[in-house]
Amino acid sequence: MADTFIWKPTVAGSSGSTTLKTRKAQFGDGYAQRVADGLNNASSSFSLQFIGDAATISAIVAFLRAHAGATAFLWTPLLWAAPALFTCETWSEPTKDGNTYTITATFDQTYAP
Repeated sequence: MADTFIWKPTVAGSSGSTTLKTRKAQFGDGYAQRVADGLNNASSSFSLQFIGDAATISAIVAFLRAHAGATAFLWTPLLWAAPALFTCETWSEPTKDGNTYTITATFDQTYAP
């Protein structure tokens, strides 16, 4: 079973998008037919920001390093009913402001662990 990412991102500085993969047949009269391409044609990507103390940010970075961008983990995006599988290949090195650290990470949805 996949590990679960338990930390909550900040709302400010975080965003996401979903891409739907479709097949399209365009006809000469301007008419087009579209159909979903595959069983899992929706793919989401989230740019997330995490702010916390040194222990929290260190734990997040350790989790991401342990999964090495290749092993999927469970995470529940805002307003999703259930967790989904994600990978993280890119994150920023922590920046420090007083006793507060900040990182950003990109979570990409996947369908295989």
